[in-house]
Amino acid sequence: MPDDVARPTYDRSALSAGIVHIGCGNFHRAHQAVYLDDLFNLGIGHDWALLGAGVRAGDAKMGEVLMAQDGMSSVIELDPGAKSARVIGAMTGFVPVASGNAPLIAAMSDPAIRIVSLTVTEGGYFIDPETGTFSPTHPDIAADAANPDAPDTAFGAIIAALKARRAAGIAPFTVMCCDNVPHNGHVTRDAVVGLAQLSDPELAGWIKSNVAFPNSMVDRITPATGPRERALAESFGLEDAAPVTCEPFRQWVMEDNFPAGRPPLEKVGVTFTDAVDRFETMKIRILNGGHAIIAYAAGLRDIDFAHEALADPQIRAYLDKIETTEILPIIPPVPDTDLQDYKQLILNRFSNPEIADQIRRLCFDGFNRQPKFIITSIRDRLAKELGCDGLVLASALWCRYCAGTTETGAEIAPNDPNWDRLVATSNEAKTRPAAWLEMSEIYGDLSKNADLVAQFTKTLNDVWARGSQAVIADYLK
Repeated sequence: MPDDVARPTYDRSALSAGIVHIGCGNFHRAHQAVYLDDLFNLGIGHDWALLGAGVRAGDAKMGEVLMAQDGMSSVIELDPGAKSARVIGAMTGFVPVASGNAPLIAAMSDPAIRIVSLTVTEGGYFIDPETGTFSPTHPDIAADAANPDAPDTAFGAIIAALKARRAAGIAPFTVMCCDNVPHNGHVTRDAVVGLAQLSDPELAGWIKSNVAFPNSMVDRITPATGPRERALAESFGLEDAAPVTCEPFRQWVMEDNFPAGRPPLEKVGVTFTDAVDRFETMKIRILNGGHAIIAYAAGLRDIDFAHEALADPQIRAYLDKIETTEILPIIPPVPDTDLQDYKQLILNRFSNPEIADQIRRLCFDGFNRQPKFIITSIRDRLAKELGCDGLVLASALWCRYCAGTTETGAEIAPNDPNWDRLVATSNEAKTRPAAWLEMSEIYGDLSKNADLVAQFTKTLNDVWARGSQAVIADYLK
């Protein structure tokens, strides 16, 4: 490694795993793994190293790549003024991915493991959007319920490991969600307890009473890795098959609920508070919601990157107005935080040209992201009898994007796990806009709100007839 690349200052051979982490993608390695690397560099917490894991074929490939590098990978921070690279070494191993998850269950059954953490994407928690609660009818859940000793989901494996620990008289581990999901600890608990209830109600009750699921808020913009990111790693003299790039900013806010112990992460900037839900709402509505607001407006204009979207005066003004007039007023106060300052911070972060965050990435999986990032704000404003013109426009632009072509006629490659359905519904909505709102998995019962249906109908019809730029211009007036 070149001299100008930071690397672990601790003895990696002295680390021992205390955390099994499921889902070792870019965000995890730019966030949780970095905090732990910082902690280990202080000379403390060396019994809290990471044991990587996963349940999908992509996880297995990532494990192979990382372990070929002894669990190390590079993290490149993209400050507009300067770039810096470091190599992190907080991972000690990777659990083999196998059908039935026997190796993962065995790893989580080890008494040395006191935390199991997850980044399995926003859509990986089996939430019924109509009720906002765990959905026991999902085929993956039904399959695990029928075969609890050889489960294929992360939650099924967690249940099997907790069952084994209880039988052996070993205290349960804490389950720590690190995904962008509102009330993520509660959501994870509902998934684990709900799945256990289907095959072993007594075990489900024990888990509910004895296992901790702390809520947390995580934040760091981390683009997907492609040729540009690999070239950046090479520019630092690094040979890394799994480099990660990210913005300089990072934040982690957690509920301090770890009965089996935890690493002293407050020493490296993690905030422990009872007000996680306030930070979480702020971040999901302003940052993630902001990404959703610019994504489809930019995608329809063939704009490739987030900073290019923010450089467009109309898109920037459109984002600023929705945030200021529709989102900020319905966010509860956050401790030691000025929401206007936070909004400006978000605008500045989105504008960082070094990040090169792809608009296509921000458009991905609206089926699961829109209910959490945009529609929750629509619901809150409707409940307060407040207008939501900008948020409805954002939803209409998503519908228009899902027609599968940009406004120049360029084809949009499939960009959602439910892409075929979204394209079909979007095309139906060209003549009957209410069809879009009738996707109850996304909008719940909002299609029964006549005023909202009328507003969405007018907005979508305008977008198709006059184009997004003209409709956004009218909104800005």
